[in-house]
Amino acid sequence: MEKWNGKVAVVTGASSGIGEETCRQLVEKGMIAVGFARREDKLQALEEDLKGKPGKFYYLKVDLCSEENILEAFNWVKKTLKSVDVLINNAGVWKHSDLLGNTNDWKQMFETNVIGANICSREAIKIMEEIQIKEGHIININSVAGHYLYPFMKDISVYGATKHSVTSITEYLRELMGMKNLPIRVTSISPGAVETEMTESLSKLEGVNMLKSIDIAEAIMYVLSAPQRVNVSEIIIRPTSENTLSFVKKLAQI
Repeated sequence: MEKWNGKVAVVTGASSGIGEETCRQLVEKGMIAVGFARREDKLQALEEDLKGKPGKFYYLKVDLCSEENILEAFNWVKKTLKSVDVLINNAGVWKHSDLLGNTNDWKQMFETNVIGANICSREAIKIMEEIQIKEGHIININSVAGHYLYPFMKDISVYGATKHSVTSITEYLRELMGMKNLPIRVTSISPGAVETEMTESLSKLEGVNMLKSIDIAEAIMYVLSAPQRVNVSEIIIRPTSENTLSFVKKLAQI
């Protein structure tokens, strides 16, 4: 990770869970992390906690459902820090709504998980191109729900559709960076169930194995630390001993 010392990483969904832990790891390793999230009180607490660490933490209150908000945030990063070297699209929303559910729930999931993330990628790449970056990296925090269907799982269909979109967009973006001959690597990291605020209903189930936020943050550190000639394009991470049959039996308890 030495090559990233002093470099700028933007992390969305930074106020809790995977995003918070990722910011902690990046700052510990000497990077300048800029956390985007809606909950300013959580970001302020994280900023206070990271004072005195090898790197530096900044934050901006950002709603990924607002393109104007996103553009203002990236303008601030560009003017203040002069660079974006790494973007980690971590922010995600899972509303318990199926294909016969609430339209606003669908919109929030697609606007956050797909459109907002892609606007962030576009704006980060614009800055990378403008400053003629030598090494850049876009990392999308995806999900196993972006690779497999879970028809037995209640209210996951629309969320799963957003994550299948992330899988496609990530690979198309990786191809595009290659066609444009830009030194920007693109990675999708797809976890199984992770103990976060978003998965509280699952974490309450007895005997369900779940990953920790640090597990995903360490995967991010791994792909970042690979040499520039190596683009780790996809990682799928599951809890040890996870299997579909036992998981379905546990879901029946909800």
